[in-house]
Amino acid sequence: MLHDGEGAVSIEGVRAVQSCLRAGVEVVLMSGRRRAQVFEDARLLGQSSYIFEAGACVVLDGEENWLTGELSPGALTIAEQIERSGAPAMLLERYTGRLEYHEPWHTEREVSHLFRGLVDAPEVDRALAEHGHAGLRLVDNGVVNRRSEALAELPHVRGYHLVPAGASKAGAVALHSRARGYSRAETFAVGDSREDLACAANVDAMWLVANAVQRDPTIREAIAAHENVRVAEAGYGAGVYEAVVSTLMGERP
Repeated sequence: MLHDGEGAVSIEGVRAVQSCLRAGVEVVLMSGRRRAQVFEDARLLGQSSYIFEAGACVVLDGEENWLTGELSPGALTIAEQIERSGAPAMLLERYTGRLEYHEPWHTEREVSHLFRGLVDAPEVDRALAEHGHAGLRLVDNGVVNRRSEALAELPHVRGYHLVPAGASKAGAVALHSRARGYSRAETFAVGDSREDLACAANVDAMWLVANAVQRDPTIREAIAAHENVRVAEAGYGAGVYEAVVSTLMGERP
């Protein structure tokens, strides 16, 4: 919130939130991170709704809305149920040298299994289906910087979430909008990954901050499929501020 992509102090992210609050715009944090992390950030911003673990659950005024299909939390968490299915072990064995757990952030998760590496997500989804795990999918969450020696030969490393097939940020955005009674024209989103980009179908304007394209130039091909997507000139918090102010001023992609 208080630093840019180079680690220098910046308050542009704070200004982005401030601009929304002054305009009466609800801020909904949406992340692949664990519930505890996203909840605390939402609490600090005074917001009662948030989306965690890549769209697996929408918390709306304290009420949990799970987008995990037949899997639901009970005696076992959804993450534990996925582990017992054997799907994570199958992927780690099949993609040895290309996929590993994203340590240390893969622990204490309620839904998703968090990996890093370099694989083709659609190919992985086909492999999941072939092995009896059609109810799961792999979400590409963009480039990450951390890797182990086992992945040292890869040209770059990406983060991936193994989630129930029904879980998505786009679905979470749609659910929140319905619950609040927002029309599509009343909403916009800002993100930095392909999973964020998918939300374009459910908002009036979809923004990607500059570092989304800088870290993954191939995302431009996916952007071309949407007419309401715009890439900010700035990255990180400054890019979010640019997107917020431009949208509030009525600028469209």
